[in-house]
Amino acid sequence: MPAAPVRLTARALLLDMDGTLVNSDAVVERCWSRWAERNGLDPAAVLAVAHGRQGHATMAALLPDRPTEVNLAENEQMLDEERADTEGVVPVPGAAAFLAALDDLPHALVTSADLALARIRMDAAGLPLPPLLITAESVGASKPDPEGFLKGAAGLGFAPADCLVFEDSGAGIAAGRAAGMRVVGVGPRAAAHHPDALAADLGAVTVTADAYGVLTVTVQA
Repeated sequence: MPAAPVRLTARALLLDMDGTLVNSDAVVERCWSRWAERNGLDPAAVLAVAHGRQGHATMAALLPDRPTEVNLAENEQMLDEERADTEGVVPVPGAAAFLAALDDLPHALVTSADLALARIRMDAAGLPLPPLLITAESVGASKPDPEGFLKGAAGLGFAPADCLVFEDSGAGIAAGRAAGMRVVGVGPRAAAHHPDALAADLGAVTVTADAYGVLTVTVQA
């Protein structure tokens, strides 16, 4: 017997990009595998850490003794590589319809990508940008720090407890929880981090709003 759908209410939605709205795994794997090989690391081990974080934070986690300025410089190089590579960037199934349903509702993009990369990837996937963008330039700390989600909530004018996060990565789910928010996990990466609800993709999610601005998010198991 299929599991019953999960229903959550909120006033605003905060959306991760990579792995949540946009499948950019092919690019991430190419760029980070090259970085791993240049630094004598196992690409699989690097990719286990890379999803959800800003590049310099991934580098710091993997090479903790390396100077910060080296990580920041290589982060810029990594961003250049990622901006130039859109091969295989596609929308997560259901993303276009999901965003269309949010058109007049409070929502924001909260991504570890910088603004240029966010624009490039959303455009490559054929998806519209939300009205509020919290990108790498907006914060002083990368996910799993909650700063980005807290800024997203503040920018939309809602308390953290009134916001619902959509995320795919462990770092992102941890950031949402640290911000005091509930989290809908999207895709297989999210499953191991026990979000409040888990959707195989965005085709399993519907959003409705009542006359008072309360959003009901239904996630089909």
